[in-house]
Amino acid sequence: MAKAKPQPGPNRFYYLLGAVGLAGIAALVYQVKKPKNVSIPVDVKVAAADTAGFRGYLLGSDSAKVEVTEYGDYQCPACEAFESVQFPSIRQQLIETGLVRWRYRDYPLDIHPHARVAAHAAACGSDQGKYWEMHAIIFDRQGEWSPLRNAAGKFSDYAKEIGLDQAAYDQCMSSAKYAGRIQASYQESIKLGIPSTPTFVLNGRMYPGALPSDSLNALVKALLPPPAK
Repeated sequence: MAKAKPQPGPNRFYYLLGAVGLAGIAALVYQVKKPKNVSIPVDVKVAAADTAGFRGYLLGSDSAKVEVTEYGDYQCPACEAFESVQFPSIRQQLIETGLVRWRYRDYPLDIHPHARVAAHAAACGSDQGKYWEMHAIIFDRQGEWSPLRNAAGKFSDYAKEIGLDQAAYDQCMSSAKYAGRIQASYQESIKLGIPSTPTFVLNGRMYPGALPSDSLNALVKALLPPPAK
């Protein structure tokens, strides 16, 4: 005959109950403390310090023969499609092989209410050496945060997910310290006459739309110097 298992004593029960309660309190504290709303100024005056030594977010070798500049908007569906479908091949075939240095510039369109907050979240990721990781997860989860009334909480979740120091990230966001940098990038886009997002600039020529990786590959190869004989 199988013996009945001993029932857990009251001390064990209260210990487990206390552990569950503490976990719930910790979760509640995190929800209360994480940013509920972040406002990034639109017509902020750009100071010299906002652009000093900064010309965009760069990926790839400094000795690459071709530089491609992408003007993008994190809330733009076409930008997300390019990022998820085309960019992995471009990164593998052109950037990691040393042929292209990629330059990303923010062009937050006025029709997208979360575009500047998203751009600022990526800039705060750059503060901790994880710009491209934050850039990727914001685009990858666009369907989650784009419909929300306030997306700041989601961006804070993503920062935690990629391993950013949460307190430093939250302070960076609440300070809006990169509002001027984003505005400078926006003004550059307007000055150049960038018609839409994404738009790519190679060798002084614009190519609007989510270019297929094969097309971009061909454009880059056409700009490379002929091989030495």
